[in-house]
Amino acid sequence: MMVFRYCIALILTLSVYSVVAQSTADLDSRNGFKDIRLGTRADSVKGARLKKEFTVKENVYPSQTYAVEHPEYTSIGDVRIKSVELGAYRNLIETITLITEKDPRLMKALEGLFGRATYDAKNNQYFWRGESVLLTYKSHSKNNLLLEYRSLLIPRMMVEDRKSKIDKIADDF
Repeated sequence: MMVFRYCIALILTLSVYSVVAQSTADLDSRNGFKDIRLGTRADSVKGARLKKEFTVKENVYPSQTYAVEHPEYTSIGDVRIKSVELGAYRNLIETITLITEKDPRLMKALEGLFGRATYDAKNNQYFWRGESVLLTYKSHSKNNLLLEYRSLLIPRMMVEDRKSKIDKIADDF
């Protein structure tokens, strides 16, 4: 009888972990918002307009900020999207930032897709973390939410670029 209970408990535990793993796998497979994919060329996104180009001190290549205005990106279901911005490095999308109306249905939909969110008390935000994507959900103002998809692969590329720059300098000696 005790072995039977142990087996049931083990099966339930494994099923919970498999649901969580599928959820983060789904976040990674989506790799962005609607048809905007992290790691793809920012200038190929419909309605993308370059707002600013700048070079962060440590980076080898410039970064860009794009504003996106296209009818496809005006809502998530019935919830209105107020703005969509892309952050890019070497013209590859690193972040997708959405400012939306505050609506509890968004959190319910995200938890339905990606599983239960983790709460970060220090930054007062919820997040889902996959192997290559981090999705954060937090209050932006009294009536707005901020959703941000962040690539976990592009920062690795930045580090590699910095290392290659240092190697090139070292080769000159």
